[in-house]
Amino acid sequence: MASFNKVILMGNLTRDPELRVTPKGTAVCQIGVAVNQTYRDKEGNSREETTFVDVDVFGRPAEVIAKYMTKGRPILIEGRLKLDSWESKEGEKRSKLKVVLENFQFVGGRGEGESSGGGGGGSLEESAPPARPSNRPAPSTSSSRAADVDEEDVPF
Repeated sequence: MASFNKVILMGNLTRDPELRVTPKGTAVCQIGVAVNQTYRDKEGNSREETTFVDVDVFGRPAEVIAKYMTKGRPILIEGRLKLDSWESKEGEKRSKLKVVLENFQFVGGRGEGESSGGGGGGSLEESAPPARPSNRPAPSTSSSRAADVDEEDVPF
């Protein structure tokens, strides 16, 4: 039987990231994300529904998110669903659906309340180079190439 487990969410942090380190030295960060959905009801009125999602982050991405993110900041996350099950002190069976982060992207600018632009990001696959569109050449590190570029060729 085939299966597919992928979640992509963009929302705002509901609290400051909670970073801890396991005895083996792995960074673990827990964040909460609020995702808003706007829709129209039967009468045509605009309504907003908010879903709160808990996200677990491991390794270097956990450290980066804990360092740069704070409550209210927007973030784009990609991950997978995971069901945590446990038994309460009263003996009741409990469960909670969470997202385990695989990739993320900071959204917005560096200033508070900015919502445009982008920057930063991370992945659990840090050793892989970022994807580059096939129609754009990789930047050259050679200083002799800079002299070959005419200012009029620069598109901005």
